[in-house]
Amino acid sequence: MTTTVPSDIAELTEITAYTDFATSAPPSVQEALGLGALHIGPAQALAIREDPSHFFNRAGGFGIDRPITVDDLTPVCDFYRQQGVAQGSIMLAPRSLPPGWAAIASKLGLTEGGRYTKLSRDTATVPATVGVPVLEAGWRVGVVEAGQAHEWATVMMTTFGFTSPDMIVMAASFVGKANWRQYAVWADKRIVAVGSVFLNGKCAHMFAGATLPDARGRGAQSALLAARLHAAAAEGCRWIVAETAAENSGEHNPSLHNLLRAGFEPMYDRANWLWHA
Repeated sequence: MTTTVPSDIAELTEITAYTDFATSAPPSVQEALGLGALHIGPAQALAIREDPSHFFNRAGGFGIDRPITVDDLTPVCDFYRQQGVAQGSIMLAPRSLPPGWAAIASKLGLTEGGRYTKLSRDTATVPATVGVPVLEAGWRVGVVEAGQAHEWATVMMTTFGFTSPDMIVMAASFVGKANWRQYAVWADKRIVAVGSVFLNGKCAHMFAGATLPDARGRGAQSALLAARLHAAAAEGCRWIVAETAAENSGEHNPSLHNLLRAGFEPMYDRANWLWHA
């Protein structure tokens, strides 16, 4: 059995996590946010009109069953247009880019955006008996309960710059959902860091690790990574994947280095291909 997750499984697990997360919101919240999802074979697209950052307007999972063509991606561009968003991303692993990609991108009006590093690790090497890193006195890591969902979601979303009450409700709505595990680090009684893991059969996905500014650099994310790795291994996932902003020359991305210390290895750098209205 291969110890390296195939890129198509890695990409499909990522986009499935995002769409499953967002569509957990109640129908009234989805309507208020202008939230829509599209399935094109195994591929999926998500759009949230009231997301000014355009972060959640994303599509992925292409090239799994056959080479990518213009006809695969045209519905995504149409979907973004119909949803009324100004910008959307199409995420394609480098190996999925077909011959003549430049011409296809030009025809669809796609431009290359920011780059992300995709990472993975084999859960078979996660020690079953080793606990999470030791936190300082008064701090602990644990599973989030339903009554803690709103505080947990507030930390998650506001740390990433999403302050809309509807966006926070969306995040709170997936706490406790099947195939997800949500964790937090508490400093005494206050949640200071959060992280989730999505369980997708053989592959798991690290999702939305965030730490409040006054709690950074004190081991919270390392503890959350360890807890989620153990959860994925315990649930029988063969691999676990993550992505974070690529580190350019002279830059330092703490999330990338936390993942590397947790045993993740880079798979490839992936461009986000941007569609604009």
